[in-house]
Amino acid sequence: MSDDVAPAAETTGEPMPEREQPKTAPRPRRLWPGYLLIAIYWAVALGTGLFDLPISTSFMTTAGVGALVILLFTIWWLTNGTIRGRDRLAVFAALVVGAVACVAVSQKTLTTGGVLVFGLPWAFTAWIVGAAITRRLSSTAFRWGNIAAISLVWIYLSLVRMDGLSGDLKADIHWRWEPTAEEKYLARRSQSDDRPTQSDVSAAAESPGEVTAEPGDWTAFRGPLRSGEVRGLEIATDWAKSPPVLIWRQPIGPGWSSMLIVGGRVFTQEQVDDKESVLCLDAQTGKRLWEHTDKTRFWDSQSGAGPRSTPEFVDGLLYTQGATGVLNCLDAATGQVKWSRDIAKDTGAPLPFWGFSSSPLVVENVVVTFAGGKDNHGLVAYSIDDGSPAWHVATGPISYSSAQPIELGGQAQALFMSDAGLLAVDPASGEALWQFAADGHGVWRATQPAALGNDQVLFGSEDLGTICLDVQRDGEGWKAAKQWASKALKPAYNDFVLYDGCAFGFDGGIFCAIDIKTGKRRWKGGRYGHGQVLLLTDQGLLLVTAESGEAVLLRAMPEKHEELARIQAIEGKTWNHPAIAQGCLYVRNDQEMACYRLPRP
Repeated sequence: MSDDVAPAAETTGEPMPEREQPKTAPRPRRLWPGYLLIAIYWAVALGTGLFDLPISTSFMTTAGVGALVILLFTIWWLTNGTIRGRDRLAVFAALVVGAVACVAVSQKTLTTGGVLVFGLPWAFTAWIVGAAITRRLSSTAFRWGNIAAISLVWIYLSLVRMDGLSGDLKADIHWRWEPTAEEKYLARRSQSDDRPTQSDVSAAAESPGEVTAEPGDWTAFRGPLRSGEVRGLEIATDWAKSPPVLIWRQPIGPGWSSMLIVGGRVFTQEQVDDKESVLCLDAQTGKRLWEHTDKTRFWDSQSGAGPRSTPEFVDGLLYTQGATGVLNCLDAATGQVKWSRDIAKDTGAPLPFWGFSSSPLVVENVVVTFAGGKDNHGLVAYSIDDGSPAWHVATGPISYSSAQPIELGGQAQALFMSDAGLLAVDPASGEALWQFAADGHGVWRATQPAALGNDQVLFGSEDLGTICLDVQRDGEGWKAAKQWASKALKPAYNDFVLYDGCAFGFDGGIFCAIDIKTGKRRWKGGRYGHGQVLLLTDQGLLLVTAESGEAVLLRAMPEKHEELARIQAIEGKTWNHPAIAQGCLYVRNDQEMACYRLPRP
């Protein structure tokens, strides 16, 4: 045996130990793409509020970016090789199962869309937070930590309800077992002695025809001229020294109707459980005198329940329209029905997403309203005598605006804005006189146009901004040409007023003024949310009701934004148009209503 040959190992009968293999460290979980995607979503969601974008733009931008982020996040998670495959699938399955379960048990105000649109971004945010916290833990802890974080979001959403959205699309969230404002109102109403009794109604019926309009009354939507103007009134502007005096304040059922004040009475609309109610109150005390009800109810997740339109008073009669399309002619003294129509059945119109909102216009012995129905039944008119159909004309299928009476070139016209553009008709015959095409591609339009002198029209919407038209006779017909268009004032559902060469109104949630000759902005200031405005013409004052329920007094001046005074008039989201009559300010929202005596100089 050679020396370089190793001797054989000695056999001991025991197995030789296996060579120990070095352990491979697990790959670190890569989460930074998830952090980035969620950061992008919240930067966009919060940024749209900072830049005061139009409501539709803000919603579409946030929803679009949210959908893209969720898609990319899902792809990244399911293909992330730094996380075990079964963990990826288990966490994703928990998201899907949780969403389905949440939709099944959530309170109806959230709806499937609400759970997905509002819930998914929070679920994905909780997901990435859970992943960050458990990033360095074991696979089991990581998997269950993510599932727990996501589940907390679905559990929370199943325990809450959404009482609508603000004008900036912020959800009003409450625990689902808390009574709603409407439930509280119904409970108070059932115990109240203020409801009209049968004897009250009988007493009112014995004195028909007693309601007549007086100078200084508020007889229609946005006032006697439907222009938001208050004439023949001067008030003190130092409210620190002489504040408005509260005359009465009381709860009211949900609804976004404004108010009429005629002959010492207030007329408005509300929802009372499963009935729409036209309500008559004493203007000085708030005492309820009579109510007319129709067994119908409308509700949407953003605005809640109740009627949207404002009645109109003409010659002792009250013309009202509910959110499901019930058009009534009532005796203003008693509430007794003269005639009634269902415009949805008459025209084959679908129920609008936010309900029928057009405030009836009485002109040339007809009452005009918007239906959006089939076979050219867009704008429709009924005889004021018996409610028989008078005429109908084609419009776009979507609108939350109302017919506006004006006079151009010596001819009475009714203007109407829909998603097809602006239309002018002869109110006596329904003949289309002229139109300005402006396709909104399904975007809603809700504001009122206005005449500028005898040959111009100003109108606007969120998508169009503000447009000024020159309207001239053209032989036997008419022609309308755009003089200017501006994005300096983009009214959503907040009407503007005209004074001293300017249009004053809301551009998103900020008040502003634009020059009516050029469309250029003169100033922008005052964050009053999505409120409404009236013009006190004799003094050049603006009375703004903020979305927060404040009443704010401004100087109507082209040079700058000047706030003079403010009070907290009512509480809660306030979208309803205010009214001023006989020296009193009337304000309401979907929960309460109040009357203030304005101070005299």
